[in-house]
Amino acid sequence: MPKNSKVTQREHSSEHVTESVADLLAHEEPVDYKRSVLNVTGETWNKQKDGEEDLEAENRPAWNSKLQYILAQIGYSVGLGNVWRFPYLCQKNGGGAYLVPYLVLLIIIGLPLFFLELAVGQRIRRGSIGVWNYICPRLGGIGYASCLVCFFVGLYYNVIIGWSIFYFFKSFQYPLPWSECPIVKNGSVAVVETECERSSATTYFWYRETLDISNSISESGGLNWKMTLCLLVAWSLVGLAMIKGIQSSGKVEHAHGCSRISTAAFPCSSGSPGMSCGATKPPNFFLCLPSKLDKMLDPQVWREAATQVFFALGLGFGGVIAFSSYNKQDNNCHFDATLVSFINFFTSVLATLVVFAVLGFKANIMNEKCVVENAEKILGYLNTNVLSHDLIPPHVNFSHLTAKDYNEMYRVIMTVKEGHFKELGLDACLLEDELNKSVQGTGLAFIAFTEAMTHFPASPFWSVMFFLMLINLGLGSMIGTMSGITTPIIDTFKVRKEVFTVGCCIFAFVVGLIFVQRSGNYFVTMFDDYSATLPLTVVVILENIAVAWIYGTKKFMQELTEMLGFRPYQFYYYTWKYVSPICMAVLMTASIIQLGVNPPGYSAWIREEAAEKFLFYPTWAMAILISLIILASLPLPLVFILRQFHLVSDGSNALSVTYKKGRMMKDISNLEDNDETRFILSKVPSETPSPMPTHRSYLGPGSNSPMEMSNAPNGRYGSGYLLASTPESEL
Repeated sequence: MPKNSKVTQREHSSEHVTESVADLLAHEEPVDYKRSVLNVTGETWNKQKDGEEDLEAENRPAWNSKLQYILAQIGYSVGLGNVWRFPYLCQKNGGGAYLVPYLVLLIIIGLPLFFLELAVGQRIRRGSIGVWNYICPRLGGIGYASCLVCFFVGLYYNVIIGWSIFYFFKSFQYPLPWSECPIVKNGSVAVVETECERSSATTYFWYRETLDISNSISESGGLNWKMTLCLLVAWSLVGLAMIKGIQSSGKVEHAHGCSRISTAAFPCSSGSPGMSCGATKPPNFFLCLPSKLDKMLDPQVWREAATQVFFALGLGFGGVIAFSSYNKQDNNCHFDATLVSFINFFTSVLATLVVFAVLGFKANIMNEKCVVENAEKILGYLNTNVLSHDLIPPHVNFSHLTAKDYNEMYRVIMTVKEGHFKELGLDACLLEDELNKSVQGTGLAFIAFTEAMTHFPASPFWSVMFFLMLINLGLGSMIGTMSGITTPIIDTFKVRKEVFTVGCCIFAFVVGLIFVQRSGNYFVTMFDDYSATLPLTVVVILENIAVAWIYGTKKFMQELTEMLGFRPYQFYYYTWKYVSPICMAVLMTASIIQLGVNPPGYSAWIREEAAEKFLFYPTWAMAILISLIILASLPLPLVFILRQFHLVSDGSNALSVTYKKGRMMKDISNLEDNDETRFILSKVPSETPSPMPTHRSYLGPGSNSPMEMSNAPNGRYGSGYLLASTPESEL
């Protein structure tokens, strides 16, 4: 032992020398405590079990390459919301002006919290359950809540993939089946289907041919066998990708990450009709629309931007933590967080440009159709002398009537026939009105886009490519969502990966049959609106508090310095400790207020009216809705109570000093400072160690203390010390 050690000083001096566990053990040779006299826990050494734990730590799956990991994270974070939610919010909330609050919130909320999840997953190398048990056992319910939310989201998200699969296979025919209304025979007379004639061909195909939807959520209508088969195919694809773990799903995610970049840019680079036809008009609507700067002062805009940032990055689901847990500990997760966050943002902007290009093309077509139909009405009125030929400007040519000429003629007729204008039934046919029809979600993908594609040359090709893109987007996000369930469960309960994955997919398929009955679309809306938003907001707030306030921001920053090899910016210190928790609390409050101000409801398709109608949820549906929120949040208080009152053991009374193959872990969480000294001096500190942890004061990131340089949480209360390439936690 070195001559300058405190133990040597104590042996050659009569003075009292204080020796800490860390100081003493820093000079010891590595041994296995269970096979030595340092085994003070009283537990029996199980050679086989101990070997299995070492083997598991050393054999944890890992990504084949950094590129595979980055593309997997991109594949998970870039999902359907980037295609059909972000563009809608841009159009609704001021065009380009909406990018300002979104980018601000991405920087002060999205990036710091995304970095936090990547860092804890990589540092502790466990799924969400193990990570939060490791950091703060009393908040271990965070991991279980994340798993439940992932399960709820996965249930309905895979249904959307099933819908995309149905449209994908229907696209291999010309003309596309939703391009025209079906003809039905009424006796000897062939007539157009009434529901289709009163709406549109694409709307009819979606609601009647695809969903065969009922008039309300209360009318079940039985299973839709076509959608049931598509759902089975979707779960089979997810199960096959997940069953081999990241060695299999990583390759799938790799392909999905590449496809997100290529398919998002595909309509722009291939000269699609949406981009070329109206390149100087409607497609530039997003860029040319005057930004409504006053929208930035609207709190609702900021709330919607925060919610979009929150879900776009997949915060709180556990998928981010699961993916990062397979990284090496020296991986630069700060670079990963920045790269993925901004790729996600730019992909959303690119998708918005493409969406507006397609919608602009559709608006042009619909506007031309409106002009032709109303011009025919005006000709009829001229031939019947309802209107005078003097009202028509001399330069107007009905055989080549432009939108500008029609608008001029429309204004003249409206001025002259002011008293009887409504009786004429003429429409203004303004391009801006068509463009301002806000559409999002399934309405954008399965109605607006499909209608636009019917006007494209080689429309089946564009339809196949579009729905292939949706399937890729959906599967990538589903694999990340399922990883948020399988990784923590397998890590914690040591179940067989293949058996659990197959069982989980089968169970999810059976439960998901509720979404493929005729009223299933209404349940999809319910789960999408209410099963995740509030519980996930609470989960992320508690994640932030657990790291920043319970574990300690300074301590966490120091560990990141050791792990990354450089000190993260002070920006993260203040955002983790103050900015992000406050912003998330405001978002949660706003969501609760929004829920109270606007009673929950859904848009129902009424067959007799061939139109949508907003309906409120019946009492039993409200009970299901509330149960979803409560069930997803229940693990948080439940685990806290069980561990706070020691109804479930979390090992708080265990004292162990462990050496393993050159790695050292010390679990001394229940020793007081004085007890620690007396333990080393072979004095009895007390009859019973304190069951509560003592969190030692941290001297700050500038400290040169060797003990603090190895400071890391243990598997109980985060007050132990670790020198290891792989954290060891008793979960």
